[in-house]
Amino acid sequence: MKVRDLAPRAVWNNFEDLNAIPRPSKKEEKIIAFMKAFGKKLDLTTYVDLSGNVIIKKPATIGMENRKTVILQSHLDMVHQKNAATDFNFDTQGIQSYIDGDWVTAKGTTLGADNGMGVASIMTLLASENIEHPTLEALFTIDEETGMTGAFELERGILDGEILLNLDTEDDDEFSIGCAGGIDTNTSKSYQLVKIASGLAFEIIVKGLKGGHSGMDIHLERGNANKIMNRLLDPAREFGLIISEINGGSLRNAIPRESISKIVVNSEEYLQKLDGIVAAIKNEFIVSEPNLNIEVNKIESPKEGVSAKDSSEIINAIYATFNGVFKMSQTISGLVETSSSLARVILKDGNFITQSLQRSSLESSKIDIAKTVGSSFLNIDANVEHTGSYPGWEPNTNSPILDIMTSTYKSMFHEDPKVQACHAGLECGILNERYPGLDMISFGPTIKNPHSPDEKVHIKSVEKFWSLLIEVLRNIPLRS
Repeated sequence: MKVRDLAPRAVWNNFEDLNAIPRPSKKEEKIIAFMKAFGKKLDLTTYVDLSGNVIIKKPATIGMENRKTVILQSHLDMVHQKNAATDFNFDTQGIQSYIDGDWVTAKGTTLGADNGMGVASIMTLLASENIEHPTLEALFTIDEETGMTGAFELERGILDGEILLNLDTEDDDEFSIGCAGGIDTNTSKSYQLVKIASGLAFEIIVKGLKGGHSGMDIHLERGNANKIMNRLLDPAREFGLIISEINGGSLRNAIPRESISKIVVNSEEYLQKLDGIVAAIKNEFIVSEPNLNIEVNKIESPKEGVSAKDSSEIINAIYATFNGVFKMSQTISGLVETSSSLARVILKDGNFITQSLQRSSLESSKIDIAKTVGSSFLNIDANVEHTGSYPGWEPNTNSPILDIMTSTYKSMFHEDPKVQACHAGLECGILNERYPGLDMISFGPTIKNPHSPDEKVHIKSVEKFWSLLIEVLRNIPLRS
């Protein structure tokens, strides 16, 4: 069976059509054009705002004209991650999805179910001829994954809806009514290079980690390739360490899966010490990272690198950088309140750069953790810049749409849904600032390992999610 043959067939076909279009964050021109043509072909009012968000409006079906207008919202861009051995060009190739048991996944890359399943579902509703619904306003935002630019720059006055259904939650039995805000901490410092006259040169490779979403997966104790690499470099300081290069991580919102460094030391005793450290690290992650692989290869010596003193300073700064769960919520059981992920560490040609993302459901705690991380680099006189700050979404337990969805879910599936806030950054907080007073909720099918090549979506959950979405639209209340 092919992905296009799965049920609900229209949703999966739209998902496959979507995945044929390259759609990396900040390079959404092709997908914007695709969605604009989609709306025009259906003869629906279609508008692209100045930032690139696509808005498509569809009138209510007969008998539903007096119901409240519903905004259906998902983001067009996807995280691009691939395994090191995968030959794939995200700018030119479409995602190669396939069925793997009860799941749909992709060949060596991210799948794009985040948030492609939401987009495909909205497309299916827009194209439908026999599904009852109130007036719909489809909002397809851009650049959600690298700064939520589309939500921040959404034009005011183009939407009339009173209810917003965000289709970007990743468990089919869960309703999100709140989310974390976020902020990026970017650091840089330049070092003078020194000539390397002699020594033993090695390339160290950390790979095989699970990675994943740095919000939703941060509590799972997965390995951070940048932090692990730092532990491997640390003992080399006893042997005149000169670091030539470090290249760790790839995306600001993904837990780093791989890191590569090139170093020079003055004694093979370093390798003897390293053996014990590698064994200890693998033992620490024996459950959460069973495929962790650490390679140490002899290489031709680089010509230049960062001095032993400066190399030591870099290692100290990375050691001091907080990574992981910073604080748990005191009001919502089991919810990560505040976290930080050291996403990127680069040293090349003497330029030392880091990127990290801090998240919190409390604005004050978000700023606190950002300053905590920034201080690690201010202490070595690095430049520190905090960018891309976006607000969280404060939970509203008295939400009318929450009541409708909860009762509909219980009626359909004979169980209670899980109602909670999430530690990911949804666009709802920003959209509420642009359009105050929206009654919002987020839900979606079950997606595992987003932001990694292990991303997959559960087939049966798509059918469950789709049936719930249709039934909720039938139960939208009358306008006041």
